Amino acid sequence: MLKMELYGNFAATCKNPYRTALNANTRQQGGRKMLEENMMIQFLKKFDEYPFLVKASGKEYLIGEGSPLFTVNCHKMIPMKELVTSTSLALGEAYMNDDLEIEGDLYEALDHFLGQMDKFSTDRKVLKKLIFSSTTKKNQQKEVRSHYDIGNDFYKLWLDETMSYSCGYFLHEDDTLYQAQVNKVDYILQKLYLKEGMSLLDIGCGWGFLLIEAAKKYKVKGTGITLSKEQYKVFRKRIQEEGLEDLLTVELMDYRELEKSEWRFDRVVSVGMAEHVGRENYKLFTDCISHVLQPGGLLLLHFISELKEHPGDPWIKKYIFPGGVVPSLREMVSYLAEDGFHVMDVENLRNHYNRTLLCWEKNFKEHADEVREMFDEKFVRMWDLYLASCAATFHNGVIDIHQILASKGINNELPLVRWY
Repeated sequence: MLKMELYGNFAATCKNPYRTALNANTRQQGGRKMLEENMMIQFLKKFDEYPFLVKASGKEYLIGEGSPLFTVNCHKMIPMKELVTSTSLALGEAYMNDDLEIEGDLYEALDHFLGQMDKFSTDRKVLKKLIFSSTTKKNQQKEVRSHYDIGNDFYKLWLDETMSYSCGYFLHEDDTLYQAQVNKVDYILQKLYLKEGMSLLDIGCGWGFLLIEAAKKYKVKGTGITLSKEQYKVFRKRIQEEGLEDLLTVELMDYRELEKSEWRFDRVVSVGMAEHVGRENYKLFTDCISHVLQPGGLLLLHFISELKEHPGDPWIKKYIFPGGVVPSLREMVSYLAEDGFHVMDVENLRNHYNRTLLCWEKNFKEHADEVREMFDEKFVRMWDLYLASCAATFHNGVIDIHQILASKGINNELPLVRWY
């Protein structure tokens, strides 16, 4: 009887082609998953400068030698095709989608990992439209607003009271983020050697703190230009609240319009704006500055930089700064020379930006629930990754930040030694 029952079950199974196909398909899928997992691990093995652990499908894989410094939980395999097309995009999107999780501190893990960005893969042909976006006025206006017009309430959550969205300057070990931003603006204004009655243009003026300080401390007449409607609204309100209508004005304006203007200024400053210009427009950018700056006038250019020319990171371009390109120091100095600018001083503030970003990330995490209510979990993970990864890249020297002080032509009226 038992033999007949077993035979009957066996026969039934054999006669059911769907079940046979299903079993074969399951085995095939399992084999594919295992192959994908093995390929992913093999790809990650080249990032072996610091040991780390990868957990996937109940298994543990040690990358590098020694005790792991961090652990990556991989909830879903990342296809090899995506890793090869853009390592940055593949890993970034996996983190955003919670397909990949870091055990412990995100910044500490990224700080060990992102120093090896030269091993990342990027297929520039496949990603051509993303990496090399249009630099027309219309498109750049759209790109800038996609980041800076997210909402003033959002930025207020994690920036300091000055609403400064650029590198602070930590003069003392115990400086707060607020004090570092005040220090930074004071430092820039000192470098510009301002005198009462001078005129100052701020290209990419943000929410206006620098010009407000310049007007209050030096009694200069300042003009700010920005493409962000949200920043424009806040700056106008701040001018009225401070009673500085006679000294300050702000315009919604593209820097390219300066070349056709009749404006002339004694000083020009631009903080964190050159990164939005685009490589093909650097010469135009310096031309426009030269057009509005008086002979002998001073320019302070504060910008994120790289050692060598690079088109930019695909994940950052897709999700954070569309169209953003980081200049190299040498090309920016070269374009300034073409317009007759004499470079007087160059300073690297790389470690200051690392610390600034860590302050922002800390503030952001403290307000993550509020951000989540404004947007969603994916947005929270995306911005946390952005802030932590940027802090790590500055710490590892993947990117720098420079301040260039230059005079348009010769200026022999300045002190012989650094006055700041």
